[in-house]
Amino acid sequence: MEKVIATGKTVEEAVQSALRQLGTTEDRVKVKVLEQPSKKLFGLIGKNAVVEVELFPEQVDPLEEAKKFLFDVFKSMNLKVQIEQFNQADYTVLNFVGKDLGILIGRRGQTLDSLQYLVNIVANRKVDHNRLRIVLDAENYRSRRKATLEELANRLAEKVIRTGKEVVLEPMTPSERKIIHTKLQDHPKVQTYSQGEEPNRKVVITRK
Repeated sequence: MEKVIATGKTVEEAVQSALRQLGTTEDRVKVKVLEQPSKKLFGLIGKNAVVEVELFPEQVDPLEEAKKFLFDVFKSMNLKVQIEQFNQADYTVLNFVGKDLGILIGRRGQTLDSLQYLVNIVANRKVDHNRLRIVLDAENYRSRRKATLEELANRLAEKVIRTGKEVVLEPMTPSERKIIHTKLQDHPKVQTYSQGEEPNRKVVITRK
């Protein structure tokens, strides 16, 4: 129940009656007076006040929704994890800190990516506008993995130039393939493209 119509001898009495029915307080509602009370004349009974009281839409903090969901996941997995928050221009990073976090990262970060997908759904399911983009990390895995992949991209690019033969990398997630593509997109002598179907899609590095 989000809206009620109540009556009372005065507007305030009618409002209080509505608040009791809604189980809320006056700062969380919008009040519309439908009828003002009328005074008694010549001993006749006057009319009661009639008000319409409506709850304001529930204000949901998507970040709190995300953290609540994550802590429920950690609890179900018997993991003691702290969350560090870093606010960027167009997204928020939630970095996990704790022991034995490999289970949250998964092979090539796939578990972390899947959890990130779910967290963004949970965080924004009650939000109509200004949806929040959340990036999950664990012990700064993403930055460490990014550095490793960029180094790999440079090393394999040199191999392609030296041998003249293309190199096919192991299957990677979309985010990891993007790191390789981005690192080599302005390279003067090699180019990259992806081939195959998910989840076995691979990056190929070849000469221009």
